[in-house]
Amino acid sequence: MVNTGDTAWILTSAALVLLMTPGLALFYGGMVRAKSVLNMMMMSFGALALISVLWVLYGYSFAFGDDVGLGLLGDPTEFFGLAGLMEDLTTEEGGLPTMAFVGFQAVFAIITVALISGAIADRAKFGSWMVFAGIWATVVYFPVAHWVFDFTLTDDDGVVTHTGGWIANELAAIDFAGGTAVHINAGAAGLALALVLGKRRGFGRDAMRPHNLPLVMIGAGLLWFGWFGFNAGSALAANNTAAVAWVNTLVATGAATLAWLLVEKIRDGHSTSLGGASGVVAGLVAITPACSAVSPLGAIAVGAVAGALCALAVGLKFRFGYDDSLDVVGVHLVGGLVGTILIGFVGTAAAPAGVDGLFYGGGVDQLWRQVVGALAVLAYSFVLTLVIGWLIQKTIGFRLTEEDEVTGIDTVVHAESGYDFASLGGGGSTAPLGGQARAEARNTEGSQA
Repeated sequence: MVNTGDTAWILTSAALVLLMTPGLALFYGGMVRAKSVLNMMMMSFGALALISVLWVLYGYSFAFGDDVGLGLLGDPTEFFGLAGLMEDLTTEEGGLPTMAFVGFQAVFAIITVALISGAIADRAKFGSWMVFAGIWATVVYFPVAHWVFDFTLTDDDGVVTHTGGWIANELAAIDFAGGTAVHINAGAAGLALALVLGKRRGFGRDAMRPHNLPLVMIGAGLLWFGWFGFNAGSALAANNTAAVAWVNTLVATGAATLAWLLVEKIRDGHSTSLGGASGVVAGLVAITPACSAVSPLGAIAVGAVAGALCALAVGLKFRFGYDDSLDVVGVHLVGGLVGTILIGFVGTAAAPAGVDGLFYGGGVDQLWRQVVGALAVLAYSFVLTLVIGWLIQKTIGFRLTEEDEVTGIDTVVHAESGYDFASLGGGGSTAPLGGQARAEARNTEGSQA
């Protein structure tokens, strides 16, 4: 029988996670310069549209089809086009319609791709970005989702009915909601693309301040709101695990925000709204893999460490000379690593995941598993993204020309502007008319006469 309460919670969680992508668009859009805001937001919306289609065609099957060997990839033909999944099928764990699970996992794939875009803001062709998004989701995200999220299932007699991925099963690393599959994956990809496309014109010399901090704050708020679906929804039931994940998500994010603001105050003499918004995201990223494995006090520790380290890590791009425009590396890669690895230290068997870390007497057994899982995803994503980005750059071109970058990507690529200041004059404007406008005015006057 379908559990209607659990189903309602998962569909609600899926909607919350879907909202995170428009929230990310606002967050990223406010952080870029005014001449790039529409393109930045379009990169998120483009990912939302494209990955939705690819997930239905073959993405779900790649990620959750029966393993074809070594825990590396699901059978791409098993659920092609979601064939056979519209019936009233339920998962083994507790009465969810399979299509509810399909929808929930789809929005994870969408936002993972969208996250990468922040690393290459201001300088990537939109068409090339869409090509990259489709290829990267196919050869990087879908297989990694299989590694991390696809669990082996057995029937009541112990007979294996479905074989899943190697990180979830053979390695037994804990990643409750996507610290590796989503954040380390996207962060490593962002670093690789930043290296392929090179620095923005004026990087390290010109001020490239966020053009609209209220948008950034609104986006961060929507991300925090939607993240409760991201983490608590990953329990796949309306149960105690979901409740623990919800509370841990709340408190870790608060601790990370405070830590980031404190680092800013000590380092720069003031705490900023951009820092507060970035601290929110850093805390959300770090607690994502750990929210089922730590106590609320452990969640505070995870958040505080992540907030402080990510606040320091965003400056690494200036030290090492890579242009990660919106700090995808400093927040998502570093935050994902912190949250994933700290499970090996502060995980407690009293939490739903039931595993003790080093500080709770569990030794290093879980710690090494966390490290291996994190590094495996990091290396796979970085290398494959480097290859994909390089091939696109050498074939159809990935980066804008210098002239187009200076002019502004919104005008050049989308023929639009985020802010039409000319319209502020209204009908009473005395600004001189352009040539075509003057001709249209003369025609109008002639017809009236």
